[in-house]
Amino acid sequence: MDARYSIRKNQLLDECQVAPEIFEQVMPRLHTFMAPFVDTFQGQALSHHAKTSVSGLLSDVARKNVESIAYHVGQNRLGLQGFIGWADWDDAPLRKTLLDQVGTQLGQGDGVLVFDPSAFPKSGRESVGVARQWCGRLGKVDNCQVAIYLGYVSRKGHTLVDLRLYLPKEWTQDKARLHKAGVPQARRGYRTRHQLALEMLEHNGASLPHGWIAGDDEMGRPYWFRRRLAAVGERSMLAVPSNTMMRDLETPAPDYSGKGRPPKRPWQSVKTWAESLGTAAWRRVDVRDGAKGPLVVDVVKRRVVSRTHRRQTRSRRPSLRSWPGWPKPNIASKNVCSEARAKRAWPTMRCAIGRAGSIIKRFRSWQHGFWSKKPSGGKKWTPAMTLPQIRQGIAMILHEAYQCDTRAHLLDACQKRLRRNELARFYHWKQRNLLPPLNLHKRQF
Repeated sequence: MDARYSIRKNQLLDECQVAPEIFEQVMPRLHTFMAPFVDTFQGQALSHHAKTSVSGLLSDVARKNVESIAYHVGQNRLGLQGFIGWADWDDAPLRKTLLDQVGTQLGQGDGVLVFDPSAFPKSGRESVGVARQWCGRLGKVDNCQVAIYLGYVSRKGHTLVDLRLYLPKEWTQDKARLHKAGVPQARRGYRTRHQLALEMLEHNGASLPHGWIAGDDEMGRPYWFRRRLAAVGERSMLAVPSNTMMRDLETPAPDYSGKGRPPKRPWQSVKTWAESLGTAAWRRVDVRDGAKGPLVVDVVKRRVVSRTHRRQTRSRRPSLRSWPGWPKPNIASKNVCSEARAKRAWPTMRCAIGRAGSIIKRFRSWQHGFWSKKPSGGKKWTPAMTLPQIRQGIAMILHEAYQCDTRAHLLDACQKRLRRNELARFYHWKQRNLLPPLNLHKRQF
């Protein structure tokens, strides 16, 4: 092996040494992290349920529903179900507390706000917002719920900040269904996913210092959304579908024959336009490091106009520049359309591209907010540790704290589930004026 590789290999392996004290302060730090959020609840019972819920999400319980979490920590499920399902508490103070923490601890002027829709498969029709709609996780139209997430990324870290549940039209037009699901009056009107994103930007943008707004091709698809961001002074870097029609203003116009109107530059899809450019037009950018090597994209800077659904073009403004970037095959697979001030945008665009893909969806990113705070001693933790490994360590500590692996605890949780199932069976028979039969065939071990 080459000497430089041997040296680098030893350097990487040296970083894998995990100090025993890393996990010693998990429980005190968890309580410290929870304190400002728990203080928003009125009453000791609500505060207790909030801590139980978070502990369950951090644990290694297989199914993280309310019942499994309650039994996992040795509690009755009804109290926790009431707290999550129908207790009278407002989540706005929790979101405000999180927003203040993110802005203070992670906020930087060149940060990036990332909007990302995400769907979750869901059976039945009672869960709020569930409907047959496109589910990217399954790659098809299926029963699911869709939420729009707002993430924040800076050089100090990344986390989720806010979310909005998307309600399809079939939900907003059914008042009885909305009432049964407990949807607040202010949320019952129909809003598109992009309107929900603009709503989160209005509520959170001023508190989160940022230089860019990023999103995938679902966010960049509608022309009006890109224009709305530009109208409020936001620099955006949104992916667009490959069939987006555009006109390159820096290519020579077709020759004029002398008759009729002068010909205009042709409309063409982003994919067709990108494939027609020569190799010399592209600029290769190393945006960030990755587990399988550096993430490299090829970008090109051109002034373009896009066509709306009414076949109208936006007015040309010298202060606006667009960079539709068509990454080369085997490098990446995004078409990016950016709107920003020409003189300031290019030096920071490279950083924004790298940060836009750093958001982790769902509760793991909230969990990361707890763990990313530095310990009081300022000691450096091993950079080789991944979030799943940290989560596994927290789960083991919670096992010990709640004594989840004792025989008595396991028997108690099993008995609670059996009692619930038998009571459900009893009342199903009772509703039909019938006496349920006994379970005479007991299992022998």
